[in-house]
Amino acid sequence: MNKQDFFDGRIFDAYRYFGAHLGENGVTFRLFAGTAAKVTLTGAFNGWDETELLRDGTGGFFTLTVPAARTGDFYKYRIYACDGSVTEHCDPYGFAMELRPGCCSIVTDPNEYTFTDDAWMAHRTAGLDAPLSIYEMHLGSWKRNPVDPNGWYRYDELAELLIPYLRDNGFTHVEFLPLSEHPFDGSWGYQNTGFFAPTSRYGKPAQLKQLIDCLHQAGIGVIMDFVPVHFAVDNYGLARFDGAPLYEYPNAAVGESEWGSYNFIHSRREVRCFLQSAAHYWLEEFHFDGLRMDAVSRLIYWQGDPNRGVNGDALTFLKEMNAGLKTRHPSAMLIAEDSTAYPGVTQSVADGGLGFDYKWDLGWMHDTLEYLQTPPELRTRDYQKLLFSMEYFQNEHYLLPLSHDEVVHGKAAVLQKMYGADAAQKHAQARALYLYMFTHPGKKLNFMGNEIGMMREWSEQSELDWPRQATAFPAFFRTLSCLYRDLDALHGDFFPENFRWLNCESAEACLYVFERRHGDSCILAAFNFSAKSQQIPSIPDSASLLLHTDWVRFGGQTPEADGAFPSPATLPPYSGVLLQVK
Repeated sequence: MNKQDFFDGRIFDAYRYFGAHLGENGVTFRLFAGTAAKVTLTGAFNGWDETELLRDGTGGFFTLTVPAARTGDFYKYRIYACDGSVTEHCDPYGFAMELRPGCCSIVTDPNEYTFTDDAWMAHRTAGLDAPLSIYEMHLGSWKRNPVDPNGWYRYDELAELLIPYLRDNGFTHVEFLPLSEHPFDGSWGYQNTGFFAPTSRYGKPAQLKQLIDCLHQAGIGVIMDFVPVHFAVDNYGLARFDGAPLYEYPNAAVGESEWGSYNFIHSRREVRCFLQSAAHYWLEEFHFDGLRMDAVSRLIYWQGDPNRGVNGDALTFLKEMNAGLKTRHPSAMLIAEDSTAYPGVTQSVADGGLGFDYKWDLGWMHDTLEYLQTPPELRTRDYQKLLFSMEYFQNEHYLLPLSHDEVVHGKAAVLQKMYGADAAQKHAQARALYLYMFTHPGKKLNFMGNEIGMMREWSEQSELDWPRQATAFPAFFRTLSCLYRDLDALHGDFFPENFRWLNCESAEACLYVFERRHGDSCILAAFNFSAKSQQIPSIPDSASLLLHTDWVRFGGQTPEADGAFPSPATLPPYSGVLLQVK
């Protein structure tokens, strides 16, 4: 590694130099601790005594080769600060860690698993002109393993359970909540201590690679949540790593986040190398097909607040990281969780943008859920909430999220949120919601449990309510999701001719009708969000019915019928139809 490039923030593969690396003469340990007075290594190979690392030139580099060290050995560093304090730390570039509450790093062979997904990697794309329906999931609470004390399945064990489920439900990709090592289960992986270490909760790095390989063989893409903004405060992690703030801001006013974690200081080039190398590591070494970057608003504005102004150093880091990742992985997806109106998030860096492929449309999510939580008699007042997103959807490459954030912390599950005097009304509203979501321009993301109509908030401590699979709602979601995957008209989201309103002036009636068109395929979606049956205008005579949210088999009242759809047609309360137009 060129050390000057490291100090200039240009390195994307710092993990190939730092960390613990197997070699002919044993294991070589390398570390960066800028202001440390001394660094020692302790582990199974030296009887947990201390062996001092040697300074590798100037600038805070330390190195040591240990002939006795082997794959699987646990180890830690002891950092002697200039003020005389001594703190034990895990390896910032460590490739595996022991299960919490332990905090040792583990010597790992990166070549233990060989991928067999060459065909997938050669033909994958970022999906701009293709179906993209993402199943967001937390690995530890999707299903519980009855024979494991913690209830967890291993990465490789999940493949057999997960793959047929994803395929049956029409999902094109799965997105895992952060898998980098973290000490607290309740953080869901968003407060990390091991940015290069897959969490040991579910097994070894090789077993995660096997899961990803199996998903690719089944034609399913894999995305990971990546956290480039903040890290856990645990003293064995990155906090005050060399005895002083190294990865974090020295000032608590900007250094501590609203989540009780430390904010990365993106103005430091060493930190930039660390983060962009971690992002590259997951794409390169684990064959992830994309990264969803958490809390991007905090990289754009100081602490995410536009009133505080743009965070210029963090924004520069973000642009340079994304540009570097797209150069190295042009077919991988970079997805921004960004709630701001900052322009050009999904424009290329060369064109003045931030370089993401997709941006979460959180405005769509809030407006849509608020509308469907509103009593029908007030929806005439809020009619524009389902129109507004159509005014700006071509400004960015949007992804429509009904994510984990919407089903926790007292917000209720998606189905629970729906207005309704009883369960039947709530289910009807939810079916109409999902038809609206899957026919609206933009790619799709649903958190696990949405597809079976969970009626309670998600908790990482228990699995999904799988008995709900026997109800009508999962059959509806599965049918709709597979139609989305198969209908070309729903995939050209970012072409001007892909969307056209046919009826968006029925505020008093709460009726909406729009068309989606791509190539030779044309579909029409019509909705009645009122509490009474109404005729739907603007239905072409050539339209044939593909799906009705009120069909009996989905829990509604309308007998199922195929073929031509009458015009004018009557829709029951809280219902919608999907039609094919020739």
